[in-house]
Amino acid sequence: MDAQQARSLHEGRLMKLANVTGVGTGRDEHSGQDVIVVFVTHRVPRDRLRDEDVVPHVLEGVPVRVLAIGEVDAQDGGA
Repeated sequence: MDAQQARSLHEGRLMKLANVTGVGTGRDEHSGQDVIVVFVTHRVPRDRLRDEDVVPHVLEGVPVRVLAIGEVDAQDGGA
């Protein structure tokens, strides 16, 4: 299964996790491997999260990376 398929399969569940603001795909800068990227408001140590809010390291054999991007606000797209 590729990263896009794995993202599509798990996106709904990932979006329900604490602090998650988005899910996408990308390429690991070190290995060049395709990855699932989970965007969060801020990183929280694993031991401070409920088990059900922990982002997995791998989904369907695809590595998962967590990227802290801060709070996300909707922007007015009008000109």
